[in-house]
Amino acid sequence: MIKFFFLAIVLLTLWALWRSWSRRRRADFIDNFPYVRYLDNRLAARRPELSEAQRAEVFSGLQDYFQYCRQAGRRMVAMPSQAVDDAWHEFILFTRQYERFCQNAFGRFLHHTPAEAMSSPTQASDGIRRAWRLACAQEKINPEKPDRLPRLFAMDARLMIAGGFFYQLDCLAAGQNGLGSGFCASHIGCGSGCSGDSSSSDGDGGGGGGCGGD
Repeated sequence: MIKFFFLAIVLLTLWALWRSWSRRRRADFIDNFPYVRYLDNRLAARRPELSEAQRAEVFSGLQDYFQYCRQAGRRMVAMPSQAVDDAWHEFILFTRQYERFCQNAFGRFLHHTPAEAMSSPTQASDGIRRAWRLACAQEKINPEKPDRLPRLFAMDARLMIAGGFFYQLDCLAAGQNGLGSGFCASHIGCGSGCSGDSSSSDGDGGGGGGCGGD
């Protein structure tokens, strides 16, 4: 009996070490993938208003988003940036490379789920809250009392993306920029525990579809 107990401990330890190694390997693969080589020309054609430096910023946002999808497993993570969503769409068109990327990064194919195809009205709002909390955790922002926007949520407004998702910490100012959809970001991470006016131009925030939920 004692031998079986110690064998079980050894096997559990090895399994935990393997899982830790596998998570690190996938995270490193996402961080080191050559997004620019595959996607820069495609994104330049789709968004000619973006400079080379701005496109590089979008690819950094795509890298962030893939890390959030990896961390969330099969749970929905909504996409808070139209510019990054455009880059993701272009990546999917490289079908073989995208499939190989998914296997190395997630161990499965990562589907893109449009907002209108989500299974329930709450799936999109749950997904944007999950994206918010993961982004805040990465950038060491208090999700319930943010002093700034995570870069994925600030991306479209900073790059002045036509038709983009514009988040603001000032709820009264949300929707007043005239460039795209305006959303109040300061209450996304609060759930039902925050006081004050949590209204915005579109409920709990906007997003261009998302990963997970399959």
